[in-house]
Amino acid sequence: MTAAPVRLPPHASGMRIGLFGGSFDPPHEGHALVSRLALTRLKLDRLWWIVSPGNPLKDARQLPSIESRIAAAKKILRDPRVAFTGFETEIGAHYTCDTLEFLHAHCPGVRFVWIMGADNLLQFHRWRRWQDIARTTPIAVIDRPGATLKAANAKAAVYFKSARIPESEAGMLAVTPPPAIVYLHGPRLERSSTELRAGTRS
Repeated sequence: MTAAPVRLPPHASGMRIGLFGGSFDPPHEGHALVSRLALTRLKLDRLWWIVSPGNPLKDARQLPSIESRIAAAKKILRDPRVAFTGFETEIGAHYTCDTLEFLHAHCPGVRFVWIMGADNLLQFHRWRRWQDIARTTPIAVIDRPGATLKAANAKAAVYFKSARIPESEAGMLAVTPPPAIVYLHGPRLERSSTELRAGTRS
């Protein structure tokens, strides 16, 4: 029996596609702000929200279903350039390195950019094969409350210091050979998903 093909959002060789991965529990306006900032400043053709089965560094037992999180995300951001996908479950990927390896193998010619918050950069060195991630995929680090000053001194930031490109050249990130990292600053939402969850459960 032949396995069903993995359902990926529309893509084509030469397209610049941002990859915004996370638990999105719950998705909120801060995620939408990041998406709009990345689309504009990185000159992306598309942006994919990759709604994950769960963060390996966090307890995922209380996570709502991927379907419910995707449905909630679609209410937060309505933009024809943005797609919402849970394909990591289909390919059995639990780590970003596996997700990116799959995409690079199955989407030849697509210019992928990994998008992460500055708070995630602080623990990026704990991600599986984090150096390989940076060496295969350009990374955009979005400023987050409380992480602005710390991010520049993160272990991964120091390790790949020479790969940083000026924010004024962010529009070239997708076509810059990795490792390539840019830091973006823009409108921010002070509340996090963690705070929002606490508010709904109190």
